[in-house]
Amino acid sequence: MSLPMKRYIPFMTAEPVISVLRLSGMIAAGGRGINDAMLAPSIERAFVKGNPVAVALAINSPGGSPVQSSLIAARIRRLSEEKEIPVVAFVEDVAASGGYWLACAADEIYADESSILGSIGVISAGFGFQELIGRYGIERRVHTAGNSKSFLDPFKPEQAEDVARLRALQDQIHDSFKAHVSARRGNRLPDDRDLFTGDVWVGSGAVDVGLADGIGHLKPMMQARYGEKAVFKVHGPRRSFMQRLGAGALSKVSAEIEERALYARFGL
Repeated sequence: MSLPMKRYIPFMTAEPVISVLRLSGMIAAGGRGINDAMLAPSIERAFVKGNPVAVALAINSPGGSPVQSSLIAARIRRLSEEKEIPVVAFVEDVAASGGYWLACAADEIYADESSILGSIGVISAGFGFQELIGRYGIERRVHTAGNSKSFLDPFKPEQAEDVARLRALQDQIHDSFKAHVSARRGNRLPDDRDLFTGDVWVGSGAVDVGLADGIGHLKPMMQARYGEKAVFKVHGPRRSFMQRLGAGALSKVSAEIEERALYARFGL
């Protein structure tokens, strides 16, 4: 007998539905990686379709945009509170930086023994090409209205005041990240240890410092809570027709290179 049919027959109990929301890959605005605009329909369905008893987040992300991380996490929290549906996160390979920001949207976080969690910090990287263009006799011409419009120009020598300004911007984002983690993890974090240095922890080490609640995998843990007959409904972004045909292959390759570089930071 189908699940919808059982809901309309008196004295018959439908199996509980658990929505599984996959949050996998680099977090970035636009067409690369995962972002709030791409995930919004999937997140909405996860909290509504099938009247779920819980939403499980399957997270595998090395991070990326702090703004997109914040938007996605805020959407999950908003729907969790509106629908009164608990959220449990399960970390796969990595939930680092923005990936851990997403994990903190859950009420509880679980990981594998080899999962990497943390990296609660902000990073900015680039290159300096001023000597290269000078070697080839290339003259850089930039005209601005506003002293800060040529901020951290990669074709000019690095300026101490630019670095100081960048650090001030990073500190603001870092403060937001720390506030989010502290608000979500609360008294599970130790008072005598600084977890906001950008360091990472593996498996039970993350549990020991309060970044995760335990070691466990999605299906067996959710079945232990809601019964072996629980129905798992997986939700994720739906690719457009052109994406399925492989359109935009060049930009996809570029995004994959950037994503691999992010994963490589954690030895993955």
